[in-house]
Amino acid sequence: MPPIRIALLTTLAMLAFAANSILCRLALRDGHIDAASFTALRVCSGALILWALLRLRGGATGASHGNWPSALALFVYAAGFSFAYLSLSAATGALLLFGAVQATMIGYGLWHREHLGRLQTVGLALAAAGLVALVLPGLSAPPLGGSLLMALAGVAWGAYSLRGRGGRDPAASTAGNFARAAPLALALSAITLQQAQTDMAGIAYALASGGLASGIGYVIWYMAMPQLRAASAASVQLSVPVIAALGGVVFLGEAITPRLVYSSIAILGGIALVIAGRRR
Repeated sequence: MPPIRIALLTTLAMLAFAANSILCRLALRDGHIDAASFTALRVCSGALILWALLRLRGGATGASHGNWPSALALFVYAAGFSFAYLSLSAATGALLLFGAVQATMIGYGLWHREHLGRLQTVGLALAAAGLVALVLPGLSAPPLGGSLLMALAGVAWGAYSLRGRGGRDPAASTAGNFARAAPLALALSAITLQQAQTDMAGIAYALASGGLASGIGYVIWYMAMPQLRAASAASVQLSVPVIAALGGVVFLGEAITPRLVYSSIAILGGIALVIAGRRR
């Protein structure tokens, strides 16, 4: 694949991942839709788009791919993500999510006796310090409940990513997992039916998040990822919280506080050191 096409696909994928945070916050901040309905519409539309794309590609449509443990992790991620954004800004949510995803995957490596070099140890300590500084009580600290929910979503997404490593057809597996997660999301929406509220804007945001930012975004990422080295694939995802922060300023009018800036530098810089050490 030509380098310019790899760069274009990678850029589009990162924009799609950041768009999920912006779309979710847009939908929930002004009460256009409730979190459970947003989750259900996002997961169901993502499943439908992935199924349609696989049909166009020919071959498996995902029905025989995926598994229930991965689908459960996907559902926990999607639900935690939505409910967390009831109280978090787009930038803070993306940073907490990304930090939790990377912490889960790094922790998995440590649990399986993956040794850290000095550079990686420093990076891990720096990222942990940045995370603690972000959530310490104070006037500009994010709400604890939303922070814990987003951390849970990040752990679930990290577990989902770890379970999907080495799959022969990631797109088909993702389609199968989305299809399995759809009834779980619908059940959550049914349980919270009395709190349900939707309007056309909220439905549009949820469908865009599921069909475009999630469904098509994942397919684009799977096209680009085989062309990238593992370290490069991890490094480029450092851009997602930054893009989400800029989107929050432009589309949501959110302020970027000094605490968020310093914490972001520590967390993303620390993770970058861990990745750089692993590349060595």
